[in-house]
Amino acid sequence: MFAGLRFRIPVMMLALMLVVVALTVYADEGAVPERSSIDDKYKWDLSDMYPNNEAWEADYAYLESKIPELESYKGKISQSGSDLYDFMKLYEDVSIRVENAYAYANMKHHEDMRISDYIGMRDRIGSLYTRIGTATSWFSPELVSIPSENFNAWYKRVDGLDLYKQYFDNQLRTKQHTLSSGEEKILSMSGEPIGHATSAATALRNTDIQFPKIKDANGEEVELSEARYRAMLQENNQEVRRDAATALHNKYAEYKNTFASLMAANISGDVFYAKSRGYNSALEASLDNDNIDTTVYINLIETVHKHLDALHKYIRIRKEALGLDELHLYDTYCSLTGAPEEWPYEKAVAKIEEAMKPLGPEYNAAMSDGFHAGWTDVYATKSKRSGAYSWGSYASHPYMLLNYEGTLDDLFTMAHEMGHCMHTWHSSQNQPFIYADYVLFVAEVASTFNEALLIDHLLKTETDPVKRLAYVNQFVDNIRGTLIAQVLFAEFELNMHRAMEAGEPLTAETLSAMYDELLKEYYGPDLTYDDFYAYTWLRIPHFYRNFYVYKYATSIAAALALSDRVLNGGEQELNDYLGFISGGSSKYPLDLLRGAGVDLSTPAPIEAAMQKFTQMVDELEILVKQNKG
Repeated sequence: MFAGLRFRIPVMMLALMLVVVALTVYADEGAVPERSSIDDKYKWDLSDMYPNNEAWEADYAYLESKIPELESYKGKISQSGSDLYDFMKLYEDVSIRVENAYAYANMKHHEDMRISDYIGMRDRIGSLYTRIGTATSWFSPELVSIPSENFNAWYKRVDGLDLYKQYFDNQLRTKQHTLSSGEEKILSMSGEPIGHATSAATALRNTDIQFPKIKDANGEEVELSEARYRAMLQENNQEVRRDAATALHNKYAEYKNTFASLMAANISGDVFYAKSRGYNSALEASLDNDNIDTTVYINLIETVHKHLDALHKYIRIRKEALGLDELHLYDTYCSLTGAPEEWPYEKAVAKIEEAMKPLGPEYNAAMSDGFHAGWTDVYATKSKRSGAYSWGSYASHPYMLLNYEGTLDDLFTMAHEMGHCMHTWHSSQNQPFIYADYVLFVAEVASTFNEALLIDHLLKTETDPVKRLAYVNQFVDNIRGTLIAQVLFAEFELNMHRAMEAGEPLTAETLSAMYDELLKEYYGPDLTYDDFYAYTWLRIPHFYRNFYVYKYATSIAAALALSDRVLNGGEQELNDYLGFISGGSSKYPLDLLRGAGVDLSTPAPIEAAMQKFTQMVDELEILVKQNKG
């Protein structure tokens, strides 16, 4: 499926174009460039999804035409195994197309969020997605009404139906939380209006908020953006870091009441769905989607709390290393070694390709497509969606959106997102559509696994003590950001939901106080706290994805264990890992991880990850003293 997409671009040509792009990015007094000024070779090519918008419109019309046919199977699938099989084939066809259409419209919108045509396409396909959900809302209630003996007989009689056994079993597992056909239809119809809170918050963050200009390290005015903010936090000049953090958070704070209303609506929706289905809490409802017990979430928070002394020690080490009387949160991202190492895009790609060689030729060939065959959108441009992600569709291949600024952090972000791409690619290559989409609980394992391999490669191949200090600090910060900070977010998210469930108001004041309290508990007494950091919750889009952030923490714990197995093991350990990323949702997530050698139903992997963090903080302390000497 991907054979025709592979090609390589000469590195020298890319390096030359990078110079042109870099000049464009910082021209016009630091203005963020328009997309048209970026060379096409640094943009993704979405024509693998649709050659043009007309083809998208044709698929949209086709999908609309299939809604009556989907509805026509109501009352039939419980009577006939053949009708059940025929419905599943139709549903797969519709799902593959709607996934492709939905991803395309959103990804085109993310290129430049000012373009009204793609806003319209995004909204139309979102509405159609809801209509299809409504048209099939009868399916789960009817499926769970089928006696188990009927399934057993049909699997023997209807050729191909047994392919869906795991899918059916997962539906039957939540039978007690499945409502009547009419009630399921109402819940399905509620998805669109409740989802407007997420859409509004996204538009507010990415389009409506206009960030101010501030002075960079050269004294020149630059337009602030989320991507540029991340780069400025790594500047050696504390004044630049302070000004960037102050300007960004204070600008968000101007909209705090609007964000609070949107967040309250979002959390209210989670609680509404949980209560509607008879769950004890929104947490239980969310985790049950992945067949995860709530003790996994609670154990995660409790285990990290036991090791917060290591984070407090890291703050003291960083404060001493930087020679600061006061260490602020905006001082916790800059280099400890002076001018940070620059990572031009091609240099970063080459380093990631070297680091992933232990994963074998098939993995690396697919990854080469990811970097060189139009899968990646590299640089920040005007009104482009902030941050980074991997997306795509079963009908095409994975894509990667970046806002690349050439920092060490960007290097790790790119390795992280490529891990997502390779997880998606392997699952799509090895699973039928019904099982190709892995669940969120394991979604961050392959991405953080790549980060672990990258840091291992950097430390094994670098002898310069200054660079080694930078890499160890990066590893410490990776665990801090992906495990500890995400658990802070997870605890904040849990507190928000519990407050809503208790009938307590979620206002800008209560949310900010709630976040500020956790921030001080996690980072300890040696950090100087700025009031504006209490508004951090306004910036986090993941809070609009119900109990998502904790999966970063469990994932890095699993990734550290799996990377250790692969790097220190043999062919079997590698095959175990490749089997995991090829498994999609063909098994429950905890079972997939157990098959690869990690059991996240116990606190042991979290405990081991926090011990690793403690060890790396101790090593960082030694390196800081050596470099000072």
